[in-house]
Amino acid sequence: MATFTLAARVDIELDIRKSRFIGIVMPVTDRAAAMQEIDRMRQAHPNATHVCWALMAGGQSGMSDDGEPSGTAGRPMLEVLRHHELDAALAMVVRYYGGIKLGAGGLVRAYTDAIATALKQAPRIERVAQAELEIGIGYAAEPQLRHWLAQHKYPLLDSHHDALVHLRLRLPAADLEQAEETIRRMASNASIKRTI
Repeated sequence: MATFTLAARVDIELDIRKSRFIGIVMPVTDRAAAMQEIDRMRQAHPNATHVCWALMAGGQSGMSDDGEPSGTAGRPMLEVLRHHELDAALAMVVRYYGGIKLGAGGLVRAYTDAIATALKQAPRIERVAQAELEIGIGYAAEPQLRHWLAQHKYPLLDSHHDALVHLRLRLPAADLEQAEETIRRMASNASIKRTI
């Protein structure tokens, strides 16, 4: 089954019974990146009553009700991300309390609506599993290898030269075996190591 992530960050705002809900959805690489974004949001809104969040990031998923009654914010937001088959995605809602209690059902609807509304405006892209290769080849094969990388638009992450040319590149995981075979055809003595 294909999974998707978001192409860009989207912010929306809803007013529900005098409370202000700012919904944000954005792509993130992992839990550490998500925690940085949540901290930034807390710093940007120091007077907010709550900054609730939900994260879909493979084995690093999580959520927080941030002081709202248990199960009324983080879990509903996480379910919206799951429903949209998203991964590597962070949903946050900043709430400024307006003085009227919404009750548990009202809170679930408000947090769900904030994220669902933001996702309606958020372009999705298919998430392709990536891998990295570290390649060591002789100098004679370098021009041909660099030409091949450019043709396939595989990003070069790092390179250095000593007795060999060392290149580190990222490519779709599905292309790994074919890429290794092609590199070995270019340079039979190439050293190839998968790093992810």
